[in-house]
Amino acid sequence: MIQKLRRKFILTNMALVSLVLLAVFSVQTFSSFQRAREQVYHAQLTALNGITRSSKPDFVFGKPPSDGRSQGFPSIPSFAVEIDDEHHIIALQTVPGVSVTQETAQSMVDQALSQPSGHGNLPGQNLSYLFRLENDRMFLVFADNSSIGTAVRNQVVTSLLICAAALLAFYLISRFLAKLSLRPVEQAWNQQRQFVADASHELKTPVTVILANTGIVLSHPQDTVEQQSKWITYIQDEARQMKSLVDDLLFLAKSDVSRTAPISNPVCFSDLVTGSILPFESVAFENGVTLTEQISPGLTLSGDEEQLRRLVVILLDNAVKYAGEKGLVTVKLEEIQGKVCLSVHNTGPAIPEEHLPHLFERFYRSDASRNRDHGGYGLGLAIAKSIVDAHGGKIAVTSTPADGTAFTVTFPKK
Repeated sequence: MIQKLRRKFILTNMALVSLVLLAVFSVQTFSSFQRAREQVYHAQLTALNGITRSSKPDFVFGKPPSDGRSQGFPSIPSFAVEIDDEHHIIALQTVPGVSVTQETAQSMVDQALSQPSGHGNLPGQNLSYLFRLENDRMFLVFADNSSIGTAVRNQVVTSLLICAAALLAFYLISRFLAKLSLRPVEQAWNQQRQFVADASHELKTPVTVILANTGIVLSHPQDTVEQQSKWITYIQDEARQMKSLVDDLLFLAKSDVSRTAPISNPVCFSDLVTGSILPFESVAFENGVTLTEQISPGLTLSGDEEQLRRLVVILLDNAVKYAGEKGLVTVKLEEIQGKVCLSVHNTGPAIPEEHLPHLFERFYRSDASRNRDHGGYGLGLAIAKSIVDAHGGKIAVTSTPADGTAFTVTFPKK
């Protein structure tokens, strides 16, 4: 899909640029055509005004130039004639470098006068004519208009070369921009596919266990519930784990879709953290972990109390699980530079440095110990980050063999 989207992006850009270049070069070509026509018209006026000079004629109307020198003249080859009422030539005037015979000129006059308009092009010839009536005198002016076609052709060729170079350059730029601009989309798409694959994998295990245990129960229909209690208990445990996973997925999905801020109520964060620690004292004792706390009283936040409680529980649960035997978990809550700072530190094996940037990704586990045997799916820290982000805070993690692992959450004080 990303490749298709990238191609569509490039084609759309190329189409728009092509339309713009077509419009620009069309205007330039039309402008060149108009300028060439004006030059021809100016040459006709020059001949009409009787500009004559003695010069060896090099241009002969009705004959192709033998050496192409006609293209080098500074002015457009033209001549003017005065005619009588019988359409016979009375006078013939040419510009320097032009030669035309009386017979050729008369033929052109007859052809021009047979046209319905007083100006235009002679059929089959690169000549334009202009009829003028001044002071009861009739004039016809002829000029070579091959320069118009030459100007248009030169402009078209130049435009095509420039257009080809511009399109090639913009194509390369478009590929780069498409890759750059679609990188977040590609990353989100890959994360979504990975998310769906991981969720399917995690749901597959409890579903498989439930179906297997259900099959065992159904294969002994004569047994009582008490006799099948072991299998029913397995089904219930897996169903609870699956419900927990689905609830976490729904929470993350709602967090992704929701554009509104969470419920904002005054919350005594100090009391909330203290209350969240109490249930973990027994869990820590069973795991041989020492749980200590340093809570500054009276620190308040504005936010959703249930979400904030869930955040603290997630951090405490991770800390107690991975503190190690005879480990130590320390919870600190204090105000630092006008911000409420919660720190949950635990001893135990350090998290490898290359895994730290990915800890808050969904279904991510830094090592084999972080799996379903410990009751987690790799969603806890992703949920924690989602809660922190929704409350305008920041969450960070540090982990070293000497100092252990510490998750630090900072909230703006309100």
